[in-house]
Amino acid sequence: METPKQKGRIGSQRLLQIAVGKYPEFFDDALRQVGAISTNETVHWTSPLESEGFREYQDSAALEKLGVLGSLKVPLKEFWPRRGPVWDATGITSEGRPVLLEAKAHIPEAASPASGASPKSMQQIELSLEKARKFYSRRSTSRWSGTFYQYANRLAHQFYLRELNQVPSILIFLDFLNAEEMDGPLSELELKGATRLLHSILGLPASLEKHGVYHAYVDARQLRSS
Repeated sequence: METPKQKGRIGSQRLLQIAVGKYPEFFDDALRQVGAISTNETVHWTSPLESEGFREYQDSAALEKLGVLGSLKVPLKEFWPRRGPVWDATGITSEGRPVLLEAKAHIPEAASPASGASPKSMQQIELSLEKARKFYSRRSTSRWSGTFYQYANRLAHQFYLRELNQVPSILIFLDFLNAEEMDGPLSELELKGATRLLHSILGLPASLEKHGVYHAYVDARQLRSS
């Protein structure tokens, strides 16, 4: 499924559209700095694209944008009901690795609402969240369908791709610094502190990089001054 979007006017949506369309090298640099891609590796972004009306994708349409739809061992419908996460950006690296990206421009965005799925869908979601939670941290007893559901369901989909289907996917949580119109954070230190707190609440270790999960940072001032 695809979700049409208009040109963003504010916040992470606008900044992401600018970066993908005009300055993808900023993303490559940010991902290299945190070790998500290698020195010579680049990312070809497949959404959001101006030529497609800045559409964002979910479900099988997102998997198609990642180039993996026809090679999955476990069909998505066996793991997650329809109308799953809408991805802020999708891409494929020059080494053929799929990239899923979730962007934020200020810290409160991380506190997402709990899932509003139907009881039948919620049963499947809770089961898949539990599998992912136990994979990432056997000690965690946190409820992943609550306040930080958006963060948790992105992790669950990375688990689905990388572990259940052996797809070498990369999940990026991208934070924009100095997004003045959103009163966004001014330093990586602020964001890293918020991430540590979020991980603590969800019962996660400080880093999930060994599972292909990275936090990357782009200064919004670079986009304004370029």
